[in-house]
Amino acid sequence: MPRSKNKVAAHRKRKKVLKLAKGYWGARSKVYTVAKNHVEKGLVHAYRDRKLKKRTFRQLWIVRINAAARINGTNYSKLIHGLETKGVGINRKILASLATENPATFTEIVNFSLN
Repeated sequence: MPRSKNKVAAHRKRKKVLKLAKGYWGARSKVYTVAKNHVEKGLVHAYRDRKLKKRTFRQLWIVRINAAARINGTNYSKLIHGLETKGVGINRKILASLATENPATFTEIVNFSLN
């Protein structure tokens, strides 16, 4: 019985990897064995960094809220504690956008949370 090489599926698999490697530099986009390694590594970074992106944005929001809170005479931890005790359910993303785009409203929120 002759050996089956499964040419069609193997070719499709290689084409898929080379398509993902499009735009890579040099042999990384041309040679299958090199491209396979770099595509795999790229996918690992993409998976990890989707998680890191959330962490990074939360840090950015906290920095912005703290800066705006300090302008209004308090700090981040006192502001968040005041909002929690008053039962205000504004998340950090909205607070950060208010702090940058609408400082007057943010000042009202700070005054409400401290009183």
